Amino acid sequence: MANIKSAIKRIRSSKRRAVRNRTARTYARTTIKSARELIEAGTDQTAVARSINAASSALDAAASKGILHKRNAARRKSRLMKAAAKAKAAK
Repeated sequence: MANIKSAIKRIRSSKRRAVRNRTARTYARTTIKSARELIEAGTDQTAVARSINAASSALDAAASKGILHKRNAARRKSRLMKAAAKAKAAK
């Protein structure tokens, strides 16, 4: 356990930040997973587009808050859209 007052405060604040970051990261992962499931299931394009928009917005929010690196978010969005385009072309 830390003895210095500033270190104790730093530990408390980092715990709060970790919880906030975890919720945003989990939400982004969940939206990506649901979008991928819709793509693989071959659902109609409007539902797929809606889920990709939700995932994209969750990734952008996480990137803007510094939870994810902006290039990491961009790469994930790109892969998601690429998978959707590939599934659409396969139909």
